[in-house]
Amino acid sequence: MYGWRRFLLRSFGATIGKNVIIRPTVRAQFPWKISIGDNSWIGDEVILYSLGEIKIGNNVVISQRSYICTGTHDAFKETFDISSHKIIIEDQCWLATDVFVAPGIIIGRGTVVGARSSVFKSLPAGKICMGQPAQVIKDR
Repeated sequence: MYGWRRFLLRSFGATIGKNVIIRPTVRAQFPWKISIGDNSWIGDEVILYSLGEIKIGNNVVISQRSYICTGTHDAFKETFDISSHKIIIEDQCWLATDVFVAPGIIIGRGTVVGARSSVFKSLPAGKICMGQPAQVIKDR
């Protein structure tokens, strides 16, 4: 049924590359703001909260229960105005299980983010990162 899921997302405006695996329980807020490159895998129970754009590169794995969140509120206003900020996950990245990615983040090419990490600052290319908040542990 992977072809069917790709078809449905494309029908609602998503850009989906070749050989993309989208597991049955993936949720996407606004498909037309999502781009996924070739040979990428989006795991079970992943949430693509696409108030803003989400760009996922080629050969990327986003493991189960991860949350990619482009939306936030302004905590300094009484009205908590909502805003969105693009997230980019570059080619050859792996986000292990249950990773949270905050609005406006860029995860550099080839970076691995460890299980249950929270990414609040952009991460450089070619690193292994983990923690709360995610920090560079070593080169990949």
